[in-house]
Amino acid sequence: MRKKYLVVGTLVALVALVAACGGGTDDGSSSGGSSVAATATTAPAPTEKAAGLSNAALIEVGRKEFASCAGCHSADATGVPGLGKSLIKTEFIANISDADLAAFIKTGRPSSDPANTTGIDMPPKGGNPALNDEKIDGLVAYIRSLQ
Repeated sequence: MRKKYLVVGTLVALVALVAACGGGTDDGSSSGGSSVAATATTAPAPTEKAAGLSNAALIEVGRKEFASCAGCHSADATGVPGLGKSLIKTEFIANISDADLAAFIKTGRPSSDPANTTGIDMPPKGGNPALNDEKIDGLVAYIRSLQ
C-alpha cells in the first residue's frame, strides 16, 4: 500500500513539475506564470482511482474537502464574484485532464499569470496545506461529478 502511494505521489509530482515548466509547449509567448493546460483541447483522461477507492468513495472524499474551496468557489461551485470562478460546465474544466487539474490545484495560479482573469491569487492547494494527493484526487472526481 505504501509503495502505491509513493508511486502515485512521484507521478503526480512529475506532472506538477512538467506543468510548472510549461509542459514543453511553445506558443511564442512568455507568461512567467502557471497556466496549466489553459489551452488544452483534448478530452480529459478518466480519473485514476487513488489507493483503490471506488469513484463514489473518491467523490465523497472530494465533497468533504471542497469546503476549503467554497470560500472562493462557493459551496455549490458556482463561483464568488471577484474571488473564484465557477467550476461548473466551464471550458477550462471540460478541456483539462484529471492529472493536469490535480497539478493545477496543487500549484494554484498567481494573479500575475495572464490566464488568471480574476486578478486574485489562487494559492497552492487552495491555501489548505493539509490537502494530500488522495484528497486532491477526490476534489478532481467531485468537480467532475458536478459537470
